[in-house]
Amino acid sequence: MTFEELNADCSVERMDSVSKALEEVLSAALLQGRITVGVYEAAKSLNVDPDNVVLCILATDDEDVKDVALQIHFTLIQAFCCENDIDILRVNNTRRLAEILGGGKQGGEQMDLHCVLVTSPRTSTAKNQALWKVNHFCHESRCMDQWVPVIHLPER
Repeated sequence: MTFEELNADCSVERMDSVSKALEEVLSAALLQGRITVGVYEAAKSLNVDPDNVVLCILATDDEDVKDVALQIHFTLIQAFCCENDIDILRVNNTRRLAEILGGGKQGGEQMDLHCVLVTSPRTSTAKNQALWKVNHFCHESRCMDQWVPVIHLPER
């Protein structure tokens, strides 16, 4: 086995681990009512209380890449999050994200899953291992000049 193959295996395992941790964070935050869903709702929340936000998730599918308005919103949200030390992740599977967040419908209407904010847990972050793992991944990515790392949520 070459170094590159070994490094790729560790990278795949690491991504799987972070993906699972992200699912845990989202599931726990959903149960505790600490999720804000939607680009507009996220912008309002960031404007009111940015210090309470611990994670920003920007989700796209292949067809969203061509949506210029959405990309402009993403750029503005990313800039705001970077300025306020809020960790950011990109997720490539909005269908899986919808499953994690309870089907993607709220009150019978389809949710805008392009931006999801997670606010601070009631317990300390140090006790929340999954959130620590996601935050640590974001910090490591920034150290490698990858300011908005991409997480691949596997189908279940």
